[in-house]
Amino acid sequence: DGLFHTYKAQGRVYVDCDGDYDGDEVVEALKRVFGIVGICPVVRKEVKDPEGLKKDVTAYVGEMYPQADKTFKVEARRANKRYPMNSMELNCALGEAVLDAYPEMKVDVHDPEVRLNVEIREEVYIYSEIIPGPGGMPVGTAGKAMLLLSGGIDSPVAGWMTAKRGVVVDAVYFHAPPYTSERAKQKVVDLAKIVSKYSGPMNLYVVNFTDIQMYIYDK
Repeated sequence: DGLFHTYKAQGRVYVDCDGDYDGDEVVEALKRVFGIVGICPVVRKEVKDPEGLKKDVTAYVGEMYPQADKTFKVEARRANKRYPMNSMELNCALGEAVLDAYPEMKVDVHDPEVRLNVEIREEVYIYSEIIPGPGGMPVGTAGKAMLLLSGGIDSPVAGWMTAKRGVVVDAVYFHAPPYTSERAKQKVVDLAKIVSKYSGPMNLYVVNFTDIQMYIYDK
């Protein structure tokens, strides 16, 4: 398996991997990280002159859309101001290159099927897919809370929504055998595992409540 590296640059968080990895598996994991609004699988290229950039962009289109019959719009961003063409010039030049290479493609600036994003930074990032993330706030930015977890749907949903607001969530479950079964306890454990896929590692505290229940009954 590969080793993943994350770093921030110019308002973006990048995830790189050294070695082999399953792209679909990585995307599924990122879709469970609160604070992420969108996930963009990118092709990264070296910065080249405009002719070299055109070749990289048209090659990307051919690989991603083999039928080459989509409507599209180029959305170029020149964060690297040393590049000889500005964003508007890049939009025109790259759009023209795509049309020349794939005559069945058509430009639609209002509602395109493909938004071809080309970002020129210290490297060139090319992408056309933005996968929605869960949004919210990164877990750990808003304190801690304890979740009273039961076997129903309400409490795990409450835990998920609380974690989405940036809160670190631990859980407590009151177990009262023989009034509550081992099966009910296992259901709570399973729910805690599901919530922890989004909230991060969760401590589940199982409290034996039978003696307290009997004391209440006696009173």
